[in-house]
Amino acid sequence: MKIAKKAHKLADAFEIRHGDSFRLKDYDPADAGSIQSKDKDKAIELLQQSVAVLQELQEKLYAQDQWAVLLIFQAMDAAGKDSLIKHVMSGVNPEGCDVASFKQPSAEELDHDFLWRTTRRLPERGKIGIFNRSYYEEVLVVRVHPEFLAKQHLPAQLITKKIWKERYEDIRNFESYLSRNGTVIRKFFLHVSKEEQKRRFLARLDEAEKNWKFSEADVHERRHWDEYMNAYEDMIRHTATPEAPWYVVPADSKWITHLTVSAAIIQTLKELNLQFPKVDKERRKQLEVARQALLK
Repeated sequence: MKIAKKAHKLADAFEIRHGDSFRLKDYDPADAGSIQSKDKDKAIELLQQSVAVLQELQEKLYAQDQWAVLLIFQAMDAAGKDSLIKHVMSGVNPEGCDVASFKQPSAEELDHDFLWRTTRRLPERGKIGIFNRSYYEEVLVVRVHPEFLAKQHLPAQLITKKIWKERYEDIRNFESYLSRNGTVIRKFFLHVSKEEQKRRFLARLDEAEKNWKFSEADVHERRHWDEYMNAYEDMIRHTATPEAPWYVVPADSKWITHLTVSAAIIQTLKELNLQFPKVDKERRKQLEVARQALLK
């Protein structure tokens, strides 16, 4: 129970609802709050219990069919997004959860507005939607690599120095619209250090079963580390809102990452006061008629 309370406090500590004064350097990728390494076994046990709790909440979400939940995960390479989704969401009914991974956009996607490809994958009511990367790539990788922006077929007069602030505004408006229509949004930046990323990259090279995970492009992107950190800071500062907050989750220790994100998701679902639909008197009569028919 103590570990559970510590996990919730950790999640609360890393939640950003107003980004005006946000500075990424104030957040340590190795921060574990009051949770110590000796708590690891208990934390892993708690995570397994949390999977069961999340499963129950997801069933109520699905049965109630009023809210949709969108979980967005952004991170540098090797921060552990795939592992996180696998472990935290392992107990959720596949029928009630959709995962969308967004990689390099296709020619068709480049011929639409930057929100088009992700909008098509938004979760319906009663479901949890997971975005492994998202429309936020448009103010991250596209910002760090302006040549990608040139491939989006935008009219030249629309590509100005204001384009990033305009996209932040578009994203805020989009998320506000979704929130007013019953989609609950929670966004997670898995904050891994450059040193830990290097260690994980080397592990992918040294361990044969992890070779498939390694890409030379990952090393290339490390050269732009500072540019990415500036882009992440600017992004969080301009898009953290009360209805769609960011969580800056320390990612140097995967078990801390999993525990923190799990606590944040469970807390979010509990705030919705989810309930199984109640049957009124008229419906009970209909069910009783059905019962009698079956018994005969």
